[in-house]
Amino acid sequence: MPSSTMSTTDLSADEVAAEACPVQQVLDRVSSKWSIAVIVAANRGPVRFTELERAIHGVSRRMLTLTLRNLERDGLLTRTVYPTVPPRVEYELTPMARELHEYLVGLTAWAERHRDAIGAAREAFDRSQA
Repeated sequence: MPSSTMSTTDLSADEVAAEACPVQQVLDRVSSKWSIAVIVAANRGPVRFTELERAIHGVSRRMLTLTLRNLERDGLLTRTVYPTVPPRVEYELTPMARELHEYLVGLTAWAERHRDAIGAAREAFDRSQA
């Protein structure tokens, strides 16, 4: 389209990428299955690794370790090591993660309210494509 006919709301691919890239990186991290599970499980207060492992069905020790490390790196979890024998380690959500949890609860409520409508829309779309 010639530039003289472009509206002021038209965005270039570079502009979209510049705006979306940082957001996408954060959403990729916090929307992963295991990250959401850890955030939900740790929302009630400090929690130990073994408590998380028991609470999150299907997660391997390696995946839980990687998820905890990444959430800590992103500033969503704090890790506290207590000088006991054996050492006791607890994970706790940061204020930023608590805020994220509130949004996850809101998103869950939205999904529950619209589940039937989304299902019906999918069925209608699939019928129209057959």
